[in-house]
Amino acid sequence: MKTLSCEDLTFAYARKAPPVFEGQSFCFGQGINLLKGYSGCGKTTLLKIFAGYLKPQAGRILTPSGRLPTAPEYQRREMSFLFQQFNLLPLATVHRNLELAGMGRAEIKDKAGYWIEKLGLAPVAHHKAKNLSGGQQQRAAIARALIKDSQVLLLDEPTSGLDDLNTRLIVQALQEMIDRECICLVCTHDQRLEKLPHEVVDFNRFLPVEGHLLALA
Repeated sequence: MKTLSCEDLTFAYARKAPPVFEGQSFCFGQGINLLKGYSGCGKTTLLKIFAGYLKPQAGRILTPSGRLPTAPEYQRREMSFLFQQFNLLPLATVHRNLELAGMGRAEIKDKAGYWIEKLGLAPVAHHKAKNLSGGQQQRAAIARALIKDSQVLLLDEPTSGLDDLNTRLIVQALQEMIDRECICLVCTHDQRLEKLPHEVVDFNRFLPVEGHLLALA
């Protein structure tokens, strides 16, 4: 079975900064892998390393295809990323944001319509992203991440701020992706997602808690 993994990973945001990871190894298989833990424990950092957006100081990243995370083909065709900040083009419509997901025009047409309908975005499909509500922007960003049918799906807080019904929509969409043999990593604090994953990795078990949280932890 194909996996997404790292070996002996070491990463810090600056040369003299304390490391976020120091010699850690992780391996994730097909299905939904939920990453939980305190804010600042490294969940988002790990996703960005697997996406090729951050470069570790040491260690090896192994993608399902064997390509490096920084390889353009991996980032364009094999991996999708959902940012907490959504990163939609504010002056482009919802439909146009999906068209720019990194696929050919022929591939995108039917898939864009499918995910727009699936996530309840049809009434705003031709509205500029900047004019959408926060929840609509979030669903549009999720649609853009799902549209490529990527083998690696990296989602950072996909349901934060969404109501229960829209969260159920996202859960159904993720379950559909898993049926397509996807490796999905979800960073979340949302307890509503705890019944969804095939595997849960609790970063609090092996990574240090930030100092201001020690007394509460």
